Amino acid sequence: MKRELPQRDVGLADDFSRAEPLRYLNLFRLTLAGLFLVAGPSLNLGSDSPTIFFGVSFAYVAAVLSLGFPDAARLLGHNRLVTIQVLVDVTSLTLIMWASGGYRSGIPILILIALAGAGLVGQGRMVLFYAAYATVAVLLENMFRLLSGRETVDFFTVGITCIGFFAIAQVARLLALRAIANENLARQRGVDLASQLRLNRQIIQDMQDGVLVVGEGGVVRQFNPQAVALLGAELREGATLGEHAPALERELRRRAEHGDSAHSLRADGSGKMLLARFLPAGEANETLVYLEDFDRIHRQIQQVKLAALGRLTASIAHEIRNPLASVYQAAELLREEKRGDMQARLIRIIGNNAQRIDRLVADVLALGRRDEALPEALPLAEFVDEFLEEFDVAESGARGVVVNRVPPGLEMAMDRAHLRQILWNLVGNARRHCSGAPAAVKIDAALRDDGRVALDVSDDGPGIAEALRAQVFEPFFTTHSKGTGLGLYISRELAEANGAVLELCVTPPAEAGTTAALPGAHFRIIGRVKP
Repeated sequence: MKRELPQRDVGLADDFSRAEPLRYLNLFRLTLAGLFLVAGPSLNLGSDSPTIFFGVSFAYVAAVLSLGFPDAARLLGHNRLVTIQVLVDVTSLTLIMWASGGYRSGIPILILIALAGAGLVGQGRMVLFYAAYATVAVLLENMFRLLSGRETVDFFTVGITCIGFFAIAQVARLLALRAIANENLARQRGVDLASQLRLNRQIIQDMQDGVLVVGEGGVVRQFNPQAVALLGAELREGATLGEHAPALERELRRRAEHGDSAHSLRADGSGKMLLARFLPAGEANETLVYLEDFDRIHRQIQQVKLAALGRLTASIAHEIRNPLASVYQAAELLREEKRGDMQARLIRIIGNNAQRIDRLVADVLALGRRDEALPEALPLAEFVDEFLEEFDVAESGARGVVVNRVPPGLEMAMDRAHLRQILWNLVGNARRHCSGAPAAVKIDAALRDDGRVALDVSDDGPGIAEALRAQVFEPFFTTHSKGTGLGLYISRELAEANGAVLELCVTPPAEAGTTAALPGAHFRIIGRVKP
C-alpha cells in the first residue's frame, strides 16, 4: 500500500526545494549588479545617461542585498519575495537598457534570463504576469526612446522579443511543474523504500532462522541475532567467518567449488547441527546464508506426527476405556471367587495389562492438554513437599529414597498440574533406576545467575548410555518393559507450554565438599520466577 507523506513534511520539503535555487538566483543577481558597477562603462553600458545608469545600479545592488538576506522569505513569504524580486529585476534592467542605448545593449537577454529563473524558482505560479510586466516595460522604454528622438528599433523586433518573454515564461512554468512532480515522486519513492527497508530489517531480525550476508573472502556484511545464537559466536560486521565460524566458512568454500546450495554442519561455538543454505545476493559477489536448526526441524516433524497420532488416538481413547472398565470389573469378580493359584495369577496378568492400557490412554490424552497452561508463582519448597507426600502414598517407602533440598522462599512460574506431572515422571523414573538407598534420589533447586530458577532431579543409578541420550525425549522411546515411552516427551512439552525448559544434563552435580560427579541420570527444569 502506498504511503503518503504527511502534509507538514511536504510543506517543509517544498520550502527547502525552493529556497536552494532562490539562493543561486540571488547570487546571480548580486554578481550581475556588481558587474554593472565595476565593468559597466567598459561594456559600453550607461553611454546615453551615466547618471541614471550608476544610480539604478547602486539601487539594484541595495535591493538585491536587502531582499537576499535569509529572513526575507520568512518575513515576506516565498511567493511575495519572488514577485518583488522579479519586479525589481525587470524595472532595473529596463532603466539600465534606457541608459545604455536600448536594444543594442543586450539587456533584453538578461530580462529573458530573469524571467526564466523566476519561473523555475516561483514554480510557475505567476510567470505569465512576470512576462506581461516585462512586455509592458520594454514597450514603454522603446516608445519613450522613439518620442525622445533617440536611436530605436522597429516595434516588430520589440514584439518578437515580447513573444519570447511569454514563451520563456511558459517553458519555465512547464519545466517547474515537471521538476516538482519528479521531485515529489522521488521523495515518495524514497519514503516507500525506507519503509520497506525497515520492514525487511524487522522481518530478518525476528526470523527463527539465522541469516547472514557474506562478501568476498568470507567477510560478514550483515547478520541477525538468531545467527549468533545458532553459531554460538560473537559475530561482528567486517569480521571473517574463519575467525568465528570456521565450519561455516569451510562449507562456504565448498559451495564455491562444487556449486551446492545446501550443506549440513555442526557449529563450532554452539555445537548444534545446522542446515546451511547458500543463495547469491545482489551483484557484489555476496552470498546470502540461511541457517536452520536441525533440532527444531526434527521437533516440528515430530509434532506433526504426534498431532496426527493424537487425533487418531484421542478418538479411540474413550472407546478403549469402556471395555477396559469391564475388564477391571470382571477381574474383581474373579478375584472374589478364589478358585486357585492359577486363577489368581491370571487375574494379576489381567490387572497389570489393564493398568498399562489405562496409563497409555492417560498419556495420550495428556498430549492434548499442552496448550492449557495457567502458570502461577509456585513456592517450590511447599509444592515439592506436598508432592512427595502424595508420591509417598502412591509409592510406599518413597519418602526415604527421595530427598527434598529446595530452599524456602524460592518460586517458579508453572502450572500446578503440569509441574506435578513433570515431577511425577522424573521422580518415578529416578526411583525406578536408583539403588534404593536412602537419599538415592535428590530434588534440588537454586536461583540461577540469569534470574531463572533451576529445579533438578537426580539419582544414583547406572545413568543413561551415551548412545541413548539423544532419544530420551522422543515419543514412544522407553527402556522399561511396562513404560509407554511418552512420559519424558510429555514432560518436555508441558515445560515448554509454561515457558520453561526440561533438559538432560551432561554431568550430574557433585556432592557437597567433593569433586567427583555423581553417577546416574540428572534432569533439570529451568523456568521463570514470575508468570
